[in-house]
Amino acid sequence: MLDIDKIRNQFPILNRKVNGEKLTYLDNGATSQKPQSVIDAIDNYYKEENSNVHRGIHLLSERATDKFEQTRIAVQLFIGAKYNHEIIFTKGTTDSINLVANGFRSLLKEGNEILISELEHHSNIVPWQMCCDISGATLKVIPILDNGELDMDKFEKLLSENTKLVALSHVSNSLGTINPIEEIIEKCHRVGAKVLIDGAQAASYIPLNMQDLDADFYCFSAHKMYGPTGVGVLYGKEEYLNELPPYQGGGEMIKEVSFEKTTYADLPHKFEAGTPNIAGVIAFKNAIDFISELGIENIAKHVKNLLKYTTSEILKIEGVKIYGTSERKSGIISFNIKELHPYDIGMILDKLGVAIRTGHHCTQPVMNYYKIPGTARISIAVYNTIKEIDICIKSIKKAKMMLS
Repeated sequence: MLDIDKIRNQFPILNRKVNGEKLTYLDNGATSQKPQSVIDAIDNYYKEENSNVHRGIHLLSERATDKFEQTRIAVQLFIGAKYNHEIIFTKGTTDSINLVANGFRSLLKEGNEILISELEHHSNIVPWQMCCDISGATLKVIPILDNGELDMDKFEKLLSENTKLVALSHVSNSLGTINPIEEIIEKCHRVGAKVLIDGAQAASYIPLNMQDLDADFYCFSAHKMYGPTGVGVLYGKEEYLNELPPYQGGGEMIKEVSFEKTTYADLPHKFEAGTPNIAGVIAFKNAIDFISELGIENIAKHVKNLLKYTTSEILKIEGVKIYGTSERKSGIISFNIKELHPYDIGMILDKLGVAIRTGHHCTQPVMNYYKIPGTARISIAVYNTIKEIDICIKSIKKAKMMLS
């Protein structure tokens, strides 16, 4: 069993006050808070090891490079990738998806199809629209059911030999639905389609093994798994990363440059042009270590218990409607209260020291499906407690009373 008090003590921000009240942070779907070990790693890099990575022969550069590459190996082991050069560092999940979508512009043609779903974050919609605009391919959308699950019957009807790529979220950021990606990947591969999974909401919560999962591309962000902002990961199978053209040109991603011809570096550097977020990448290892030491299965159990409790308590409030009621859910609860605007609820909760997210959560098609402008969203992390949920529920009741 996890010692939540001990875990909370590792997060200095949880001790601060907001509007005179102790912070109750339940906006982890937007970004998680950072343990002291991550903060210290960033601080130590700039105090003791600040230098550019790769190619430097002096001590600071060698140390920075070594730690930078240690994180790549840590990510490889964390997600069960076959090779460490299949791990590409990016700015975040959005950047990772754009890298792949940019590459597919030159691989697709008229008559080819890309499948996404109605659940997707805008960052897994817009890059594929741009890709189709340039390549001539057609974008098709898998609809959802009222409970927030994918309509798998419609998915199977949409999937065909014309489907060249399927891009789906592992976990919906607005509804919390956990998609059956194992089944989806298997069916896609039967027709020769490649699969990209947006794992931004999954990587801190669901055990991953890329070799078992067999995803062709998998993307996630450090900042949603207790790590720094500005760091993301693109995992790709070696053969498919080699097929993609470089995303950006510049230093680090080349072998030789002349005015006649430039040759590109091998993986992973082919996709890592310019100076990376060195401090962030180095500190990301500390976030991975934090999750690994607690045990991701233990984290999942804790979050599921809080999800169950939160759901039961919030449904006791008259007029509450939860969006996304699948049996397979992560620690995300999207809700509205009859006749109240979610922004108003969020503003009052903030005055009471409770941080939640309100709006469309970068999933306007989901909101359009439910014919609503947005929702209030609670998202749970390992450091949250039943006491915090009780504070949140009490604050929602107060907001309802004030706004009614």
